[in-house]
Order: sequence, then structure tokens, then C-alpha cells
Amino acid sequence: MTRTLALLLVLAATAPADAGDAKAGRAKAVSCQACHGLDGLSKLPDAPNLAGQVEPYLVKALTEFRNGTRKNEVMSVAAQDLSDADIANLAAYYSGIQIDVIPPG
Repeated sequence: MTRTLALLLVLAATAPADAGDAKAGRAKAVSCQACHGLDGLSKLPDAPNLAGQVEPYLVKALTEFRNGTRKNEVMSVAAQDLSDADIANLAAYYSGIQIDVIPPG
């Protein structure tokens, strides 16, 4: 019983406080698709893949682009008009894309 309670407390503490809406994130991701792809797979050599990234990392990165602590010519402009909800929704969408890793054989 104590182990179960401890596990539940750990899971609750690690869950995102303001989890976004992946469906709304998909709609917002249309403006990201030229570089990152609607499927989260980069279309440009200098743009990272976003599919399957960890949600808190995506929130942190987008927030930092928006507030100027992280800089990139394109992303700094693209993130300027994102609300906190937009950022949470985009992070929920891209982090929810399942990717399969197949090591070279």
C-alpha cells in the first residue's frame, strides 16, 4: 500500500501542470510545417525534428524563443505571437507523435 501511494505521488509530481491540447496544437502546427513538418519531421537541414520530443523541453524552448533568452533568427520571430496556451498545445501535439527507432542492422 505504501509503495503504491509513493508511486502515485511521484507520478503526480512529474505530470505536466498545464498539459496542452494536442488537437489544438495540430491546428496551430500548420504554421510550423514549412520547417518542422506537420508530422514533426524536419524539412530543412537546420531545423530540428520535433516529433516525439519531451513535452516540457518543447515548452521551455518555445518560451525561451518567445522571451529572447534563446535566439534563432526564424524561431525568435515565429514564437513572438505564441500565447502560453499555444506553446502548451504545440508541445502536446509534437510530443504526442510516436516515432519508431530502428537501429542500423
